[in-house]
Amino acid sequence: MFTGISDIDRLFRTMNLLQRKLNNLYGDYGKPSDYRWESASAAPRTNLYEHGDNFEIRAEVPGLEKDDLNVKIQGNYLEITGERASDAPEGYKTHKAERGIGSFSRSFTLPADVDSTKVEATLKNGVLYLTLPKHEAAKPKKISIN
Repeated sequence: MFTGISDIDRLFRTMNLLQRKLNNLYGDYGKPSDYRWESASAAPRTNLYEHGDNFEIRAEVPGLEKDDLNVKIQGNYLEITGERASDAPEGYKTHKAERGIGSFSRSFTLPADVDSTKVEATLKNGVLYLTLPKHEAAKPKKISIN
């Protein structure tokens, strides 16, 4: 049982300390923290846009070549996979690694089906650009009134 105000004050200070530690551990995505339990993710950050009859995806893949990436599409399901190797020079000891290494997989369910025969992919300056034309059935049709 509590013996006085100082015990309650100590309890709340301990709870505040715990809250700060948890905030650091599970902070915002991309926010640096010294209390992370797992290593940085190798999965690329992505943006999805829609413009007219196309979807566009931009994925950050710095340091990767086109041979390191695989893109698969089926209907409205898109998957980007790849492998990022360690870039530590031979014989060096790593003290901190914030760039994720290893294989990764990102998958997306797009808002509409995509015509997989017309997909275009470009890798430029560490960014993968995908242009995904909508399937004809997913495009709006104008109906004329008689």
